[in-house]
Amino acid sequence: MSRRLLVSLLVATLLLLLWQALVTLADLPPFILPGPWRVAKALAQNADLILWHAGVTLVEVVIGLTLGTLLGIATALGLAASPVARQLVRPALILTQALPVFALAPILTLWLGYGIWSKILIAVLIIYFPVTSAFSDGLAATPKGWLDLARTMQARPHHMLWRIRVPAAMPALASGLRLAAVYAPIGAVIGEWVGASQGLGYLMLLANGRAKTDLMFAALAVLALMTLVLYRAVGAGCDRLASRFS
Repeated sequence: MSRRLLVSLLVATLLLLLWQALVTLADLPPFILPGPWRVAKALAQNADLILWHAGVTLVEVVIGLTLGTLLGIATALGLAASPVARQLVRPALILTQALPVFALAPILTLWLGYGIWSKILIAVLIIYFPVTSAFSDGLAATPKGWLDLARTMQARPHHMLWRIRVPAAMPALASGLRLAAVYAPIGAVIGEWVGASQGLGYLMLLANGRAKTDLMFAALAVLALMTLVLYRAVGAGCDRLASRFS
């Protein structure tokens, strides 16, 4: 067992013990804050239901993450290649962050309905800026000496972009993708809170409305685990991609 995994397990165990101590010492009723054992029991009893809703949310997250990443990368490349694009697109890029996702979610649900596409679009919007901004900053931060050497060797602009600036920007893109892996589930769940008939966000609202706080915490725990696994998977993919360009 690696040291990092051992530390993570110890921290998780400590948090669970503190949680149980809080519930016991404060004598909190289960509908306010259920203990870890009650949440684990709710998870076991409703495993099929939770996993089915988790599958829906996972599909929304993966599609949203994929589309948002591709759109962010394409936008960053366009900004790097064209001064005109920088003048036209940057204001729109900032506007995507000036409008809160919570404000846009009801409108997107009204336009696209209660299906998965409104949730996917919200996930795309919430990760689009981090990916675009991180990759664009990485492309702009290419060492000046490398570019001067390429110009001395009469390299064409598109060769400089793909063979020098893009490889140099890979660490920045990896940082943006790691953030996107954390933000994408947030976007999907926000969409499910606004209007949905399936997904972990819908299940949490349903459990909360029926005062089944243990089921709500169980769904939240599965969402947290999903986000952690997605973050690790994206991180591993970024590390492999970076090794190819190093």
